[in-house]
Amino acid sequence: MTETWNPADPGVLRLPSGRLIRGRGLRHPLPPGAPRPAYGVYLLARPPAGTAWDADWIRWPDFRLPADPAAPAVLAELWRRSAHERVEVACRGGRGRTGTALACVAVLDGVPPEEAVAYVRAHYDPHAVETPWQRRYVRRFGAPSGPARPEA
Repeated sequence: MTETWNPADPGVLRLPSGRLIRGRGLRHPLPPGAPRPAYGVYLLARPPAGTAWDADWIRWPDFRLPADPAAPAVLAELWRRSAHERVEVACRGGRGRTGTALACVAVLDGVPPEEAVAYVRAHYDPHAVETPWQRRYVRRFGAPSGPARPEA
């Protein structure tokens, strides 16, 4: 059985394939009774606190780019698991790093790299992907030298 998000819930991004991923800011705790993810990816300069669910950490300082070479593989895992599980991606504020990661996942889902930031801004947060270098990272994420698109 597939356990995914309610598309009307705050922070839930629907990808073109129909997959749902929740983005959020960790500065806001989960509301009591809110559904928990099965898997989360946390984009922080330091390791996050432990979670009651499966999680990965990408070392990613605020307003910067990922400092972790495993970032593309972890984002691909997030995309793969979103087909059948509740998955989330989060940073402290839920906009810059989270928006950048969501845009990269949108590229994996088939959104052209040059359109991915606009897609995330239209469907997740109008202020997502905060810096020029984050926008450039998304464009390059889909380049031939970037990660291969995973199979569903």
